[in-house]
Amino acid sequence: MTVPLSILDLAHIGKGETARDSFAASVKMAQLAERWGYRRIWYAEHHNMPTIASSATSVLIAHVAAHTSTIRLGAGGIMLPNHSPLTIAEQFGTLATLHPGRIDLGLGRAPGSDQKTMRALRRDPSSSDSFPQDVLELQAYLRGDSRIPGVDAVPGKGTDVPLYILGSSLFGAKLAALLGLPYAFASHFAPQALEDAVKLYRREYQPSEQHPEPYVIAGVGVIAADTTEEAGALFEATKRARVVQMVGRGRTFTDEEIDLLLDSPAGQQVLTMLRYTAVGTPGEVRDYLDRFTERAQADELIVVSSAPGRDAWLRSLELVAEVSELVPA
Repeated sequence: MTVPLSILDLAHIGKGETARDSFAASVKMAQLAERWGYRRIWYAEHHNMPTIASSATSVLIAHVAAHTSTIRLGAGGIMLPNHSPLTIAEQFGTLATLHPGRIDLGLGRAPGSDQKTMRALRRDPSSSDSFPQDVLELQAYLRGDSRIPGVDAVPGKGTDVPLYILGSSLFGAKLAALLGLPYAFASHFAPQALEDAVKLYRREYQPSEQHPEPYVIAGVGVIAADTTEEAGALFEATKRARVVQMVGRGRTFTDEEIDLLLDSPAGQQVLTMLRYTAVGTPGEVRDYLDRFTERAQADELIVVSSAPGRDAWLRSLELVAEVSELVPA
């Protein structure tokens, strides 16, 4: 690989599992990823989702950081409109103080939830309108140059936790360019605007003191196996599970009914989310990632193991690390 590889861990709660099982699996994945040479692992803030355990994102990062030594850990991302900038500065300032040089903070403006959950979070639907100002307020707390006189983040002040703007549209690209911050595009589930967003970001980038040059991280799915046929079977199982989860909404279907779902307009829409997925043997996956890197004009890839089941996830990540000749930090 010509660029670093990182991991997005969705902290999945599998069938018959508890959140505690998910946390143990996240620790194991991070310890292995550290050994294999991945640069960083990010966890995303989601709420009211029975299959995702990363709602208290900073707490999970702290837990994994305490059980690893060198790999970078962070949020990909914190949905900033759900929180006050001061609270997030304090949380991530605490993390950075406990684990110097290892903490990242990716920021998004989506709710990470549905409308009912937004109300339960006490979030105003218009709160995303202040996202650019909130990012600047947060950045100032972390630099130790508060925009609110007499208010500092303790811990947090002076930690300069690296910030990243996350996005799946042109809005995030434009904001990241304006603020001179790295940009992470969610092409692993929202592929449509990838190329336009990256072009806009690079074209309009305003150099900053911390980041003289633009920096793009692109998300991509991976399913690597020992044979092309095995990887293809895993991908087919992934597609079927994804459609049932997102279209079926908890219902049980026969195989024939799942076939119909896959062919339906709603099913096809779900499948477009998997457009950028590398599937095959380690060599085939590496070649795909090289092509994707060029297409996305990416400086780093953050991979999501799309395979069904933890063993298949870990095997995919191991095979990709081996063939990409990653070097542990």
